[in-house]
Amino acid sequence: MIQRGRRLEYLSIGWTCIEALVSLVCGYLAASVSLIGFGVDSGIEVFSSLVLLWRLAQGEHGVERERTALKLVGLSFFALSAYIAFDAMHDLLARQVPRVSYVGIGFLALAIVVMLLLARAKRRVAAGLNSRALHADSRQSSFCACLSSIALMGLTLNALFGWWWADPVAALAMIFIIVPEGIEAFRGEYCECCR
Repeated sequence: MIQRGRRLEYLSIGWTCIEALVSLVCGYLAASVSLIGFGVDSGIEVFSSLVLLWRLAQGEHGVERERTALKLVGLSFFALSAYIAFDAMHDLLARQVPRVSYVGIGFLALAIVVMLLLARAKRRVAAGLNSRALHADSRQSSFCACLSSIALMGLTLNALFGWWWADPVAALAMIFIIVPEGIEAFRGEYCECCR
């Protein structure tokens, strides 16, 4: 089961590196805070997967690493929230109009599917290992899918109706999902079934 967990984390790292690169480039070109926020989230997802690989290196006896890994995953949520809040508020106040990114729209749609599949696989392994940290990481993968849905909505509204404000508002909406999860992970409150 531990080997399967490691393979999932390697797969997650590979995919999220691609996500980060494509999202950040498309977000920069389109000046889209939600797409850049999604790219930053992908970078944090890579960090989370690296933390989980570190935790899994201890096998089933990594109790202390489990606690540390949970706190680090929680901190990654906070870092993302701070970035999104700053950049989205700046774009709203400066009335920065993002450009349309059809590549970004298509990629976000693909990311939703991939991240939901990864999250489901991680949850199964987390239950088998009784790992709250891996369960927290699976939740981060689920949130990555949720965040891509929100970013997709903002980009699509801008592309279809020219609602420039939909992009930073979508980015701000992400914070209300991310912060509570960061608090739960940091406090070690994930996965009731694993306690």
